[in-house]
Amino acid sequence: MFEDKTLICKDCGAEFVFTAGEQEFYAEKGFENEPQRCKNCRQARKASSKGEREMFTATCAKCGGEAKVPFKPREDRPVYCSECFAKMKED
Repeated sequence: MFEDKTLICKDCGAEFVFTAGEQEFYAEKGFENEPQRCKNCRQARKASSKGEREMFTATCAKCGGEAKVPFKPREDRPVYCSECFAKMKED
């Protein structure tokens, strides 16, 4: 029913394939318009709209090292560096 289509990105002008699977997904979701941007341009546009995330520095409650987190740490809640947090998730 669906066949791969080659489309042109409206931002960079590159050709990209709108696969049969993607077309089926669009149809299931009720989307009426075909994509207008290639994957790289879609990702770049999405990232630029989010803006830069503010990061906060805290001390890891487990190892005492520096931890950078995307939220303002509170005194009543422990903060862990990414390594200690990953180890805790494994356990």
